[in-house]
Amino acid sequence: MAEFNREGLGNILFVAIALCLVCSIMVSSAAVILKPQRLLNQELDRKQNILRAAGMLPVDRKVDAHGRGIDELFNEFEVRAVDLNTGEYVDSVNVTTYDPIKAAKDNASSRELSNDEDIATLGRRENISLVYLRNDESGLDKIVIPVRGYGLWGTLFGYLAVEGDLQTISGLGFYLHKETPGLGGEVDNPKWKSLWSGVSLYDDSQRPAVRLVKVRSPENSAAARFEVDALSGATLTSRGVENLIRFWTGELGFGPFFRNLQTTS
Repeated sequence: MAEFNREGLGNILFVAIALCLVCSIMVSSAAVILKPQRLLNQELDRKQNILRAAGMLPVDRKVDAHGRGIDELFNEFEVRAVDLNTGEYVDSVNVTTYDPIKAAKDNASSRELSNDEDIATLGRRENISLVYLRNDESGLDKIVIPVRGYGLWGTLFGYLAVEGDLQTISGLGFYLHKETPGLGGEVDNPKWKSLWSGVSLYDDSQRPAVRLVKVRSPENSAAARFEVDALSGATLTSRGVENLIRFWTGELGFGPFFRNLQTTS
């Protein structure tokens, strides 16, 4: 009988293949087992980013000043689907499972943007998106819309919160981006994000007018209310943020929806 060679090529290949197979099974099993928890964490992260953009949840906190948690606070919002082409509500979409970003990748549920239209460098835009509405006893208090657009190294994904007047920004926050830490990554800086509160979205002709500038206009000037400090050393990121805000509040974004709300309120 031939002597078994533990260091032979065949034995080494067998052990390597067996080890890879076992590891693959373990990783796949873990992914399946942990998927429900991963989805719950993603949903929780989405909710807290919406709440923080709306100024309802402090940074790095899971409860507000009154001890209310994320789910309790988020229940104050009504989630609706909106046809971006018409600005009308769409009731045929399941808002709990619908993913606008996934829809934008499907030719049947999105539209291709021309170079002139695509100021946010999206490629395609979904036909239907989601909005988050918070009402109080006097009517619409806040509305939060999802926004995204290309910066320097990739797409920034976030939420823009607007006051009930549909003109004044309440807050802006990004939950995913690839910008350079210390430069474009300063979009995460609470101090910079606080500059967005009170900024006006539209000029007197109802055109998106937000600008990120290196030097602010005089405080009492007409231009000052549209301006936010640009990120130091991050010109392309600043330009990307300005463009994505203008796109999603313009005619190809939620502009028609905002106008419809103004006429019905």
